Amino acid sequence: MAELKKTPLKEYYHESGAKLVDFGGWEMPVQFSSIKEEHNAVRENAGIFDVSHMGEIKVSGKEAVEFLNHTLTNDITKLTDEKAHYTFLCNEKGGVIDDLVAYKIGEDEYLLVVNAGNTDADFEWLNSIEGFDVKVENVSPEYGQIAVQGPNAREMVQKHVEEDISGIKMFGFKKDISVAGKDVILSQSGYTGEDGFEIYCKSEDTLDLWKLFKEEGAVECGLGARDTLRLEAGLPLHGQDLTEEITPIEAKMGFAVKLDKGDFIGKDVLQKQKEEGASRKLQGFEITGKGIARTGYEAYDKDGNQVGVVTSGTQSPASKRSIGFVMVDTDFHEIDKEFIIKVRNKDVEAKFVKTPFHKN
Repeated sequence: MAELKKTPLKEYYHESGAKLVDFGGWEMPVQFSSIKEEHNAVRENAGIFDVSHMGEIKVSGKEAVEFLNHTLTNDITKLTDEKAHYTFLCNEKGGVIDDLVAYKIGEDEYLLVVNAGNTDADFEWLNSIEGFDVKVENVSPEYGQIAVQGPNAREMVQKHVEEDISGIKMFGFKKDISVAGKDVILSQSGYTGEDGFEIYCKSEDTLDLWKLFKEEGAVECGLGARDTLRLEAGLPLHGQDLTEEITPIEAKMGFAVKLDKGDFIGKDVLQKQKEEGASRKLQGFEITGKGIARTGYEAYDKDGNQVGVVTSGTQSPASKRSIGFVMVDTDFHEIDKEFIIKVRNKDVEAKFVKTPFHKN
């Protein structure tokens, strides 16, 4: 077996006693105390996450805009300096190779922040596309990344930043800024449904910034809380809710697909689904019986016909409900409609509900 990749906090994790797991080939903490405690800290105060495993790919050159508009679904021409957006890297069938955030960091220079387990594959895919005068670099080793999330996160970060950051809106960022004397990219973004920032720093500065925010009172959080938080917020997870067999339209993320920008990879399929409607869609549900639905569990109508499959499911710490996403036949879905999920070979009642499951 290949040795697990490690973030700049690798030694700290072992010293702190965090529970570590293999996450996409990375040694990562699933929890420090308990998932519920960490989850509630983010909803009520502030938490910190090590997201240094995320990949960073730099695209530069005089045809960077044309290249990215050909390879990504969102319209890169709409990005202004210090503005980022959510987008997809799709295959020819419209399936999601990866979902990512694109940052405009300079003239003809962009930073793509991709999912950890997909970094190498994304890099190879981008490099395989010919006909553009661009340079594609995997700069992931240069970066550490910490997310500070929660209702008190902005105030916590502001204490260590000289300029006023109160006006930074969602997907706005500052690239020439310091946090506690460390040069960083400060991005108003996250994966929790709460206010907060993602801080891209030099790899060697990660531990100092982590300890700084811990001392400020931010609760250390692992992958477990990150997953329950993102699901409550109605955010999809690549590898479950988004795959190379699931399109952004089917995942109800069509806002990041801009059909009027010209041709791009996967456009034909995505345009057809937008115009004619997709035969299946990702929908939110909650269990009304007893049990927790997990990825891969099958969904049935009351007559025993399979109508879909669960892509994500958990017990919501905030609402105490068992919630999740199910990829279901579009014509079967209706808010409050009841159906059956097979939970360990038992029929458990569920119903469709609106998402997000939690709003801050």
